[in-house]
Amino acid sequence: MAVQTEKSVEGLLLYLAVLRAGYVYLPLNTAYRAAEIDYFIGNAEPSVVVCSGRNFGWVSKIAFQAGTAHVFTLNEDRTGTLLDRAAPQPDTHQPAQKWADDLAAILYTSGTTGRSKGAMLTHGNMLSNARTLKDYWGWRSPEDGGDVLIHVLPIFHVHGLFVASHGALINGSKMIWFAKFDSAAVVKRLPEATVFMGVPTLYVRLLGEAGFGREACRNMRLFIAGSAPLLIETFNEFRERSGHAILERYGMSETVMLTSNPYHAKDGERRGGTVGFPLPGVGLRVSDDKGAPCPTGEIGGIEVKGPNVFKGYWRMPEKTKEEFTADGWFKTGDVGKIDERGYVTIVGRSKDLIITGGYNVYPAEIEGYLNEMDGVAESAVIGVPHPDFGEGVVAVVVAKPGAKPEAAALIAALKGKIANFKVPKHCFVVDALPRNTMGKVQKNLLREQHKGLFGG
Repeated sequence: MAVQTEKSVEGLLLYLAVLRAGYVYLPLNTAYRAAEIDYFIGNAEPSVVVCSGRNFGWVSKIAFQAGTAHVFTLNEDRTGTLLDRAAPQPDTHQPAQKWADDLAAILYTSGTTGRSKGAMLTHGNMLSNARTLKDYWGWRSPEDGGDVLIHVLPIFHVHGLFVASHGALINGSKMIWFAKFDSAAVVKRLPEATVFMGVPTLYVRLLGEAGFGREACRNMRLFIAGSAPLLIETFNEFRERSGHAILERYGMSETVMLTSNPYHAKDGERRGGTVGFPLPGVGLRVSDDKGAPCPTGEIGGIEVKGPNVFKGYWRMPEKTKEEFTADGWFKTGDVGKIDERGYVTIVGRSKDLIITGGYNVYPAEIEGYLNEMDGVAESAVIGVPHPDFGEGVVAVVVAKPGAKPEAAALIAALKGKIANFKVPKHCFVVDALPRNTMGKVQKNLLREQHKGLFGG
């Protein structure tokens, strides 16, 4: 079942119902446009698609053409054909029996070629991770006073749907539910909560609120950050204002959570700029380009193993095989190092991935659209430091001889094709792209050239 709806309590219940019935859940970013949805539905071939009522016209057309049998609507105001059809159904339901290795969800994650891959997560993957995080992050049972989670994240990716929702649900904790993040509203509700999870952008926004401080955080137990690098300046300012050290962790669509800074002081300090230690039961190693282990402190490719690691890519057996080592470790594509105390630091991404506001952006996809536009000979898309979003998307375009493409027009054209978070914030038209002797575009030089663009 493929689902592209606005965040709602009913949306979360739909996810739980799909798993309970023994089906496979495919969440889709609400910002995705027709070309993207066309690919996901065509590739996954869902039996059911659920979308927002306002998008029913174009989504249903794509779905029915792809052979989907049923398309329902679900809106954030508790209306929609899905609820209408559900109303006369019985109040009781027998959960389907599933094994740990049975498929539970597919999350699409793009590659450098721009072709999205469907990461297949099993019931065992998600259950093992939820149980591990329940203990590692010290979730308090209702009998011990209980935790209350402020849930502000979208529920179409790992962070909001699995890490946050699973954490509260498996612990029997209450959630203060926000359909969309509102920094002023969150500050008002903080005294009622004990746990908050967010991407770095949200922490920057909280720090921008005059009412945010130690008094608002007086009952808070834990602030967790992930999905993008947290600037050390944000980490330090947050600790000074709130009295709390943000706990940074590291995960991905294929693995759910992999590492975490410690919760308990006895296990070590929370170190800004790192993602902590491998979680219990998770193996993590750093290897060089020949597959040999890197010495302590040296940078290499991060490889992982554990019960949380996904089953493979949907209908891509060869790609799945490529992404695992001969001895069964998953090659994350991230580059990092492990220090002498065991803390893991992510220093880059081998696939030029851009993370902006917690969302993944793959340059090849945007470049593909740009290169098809009138007057464009070639393009390079990069991410540069951004004080709010972590990274800002920037496009550098080379014009065809005699053509004069306008940057504003190119950006406007992209807005009609791709999700807004992928659209470059700036576009530069240049005479040529920097290349090495092999003819490969040197994006590192472009990143260096534009690194101060957003004042980051």
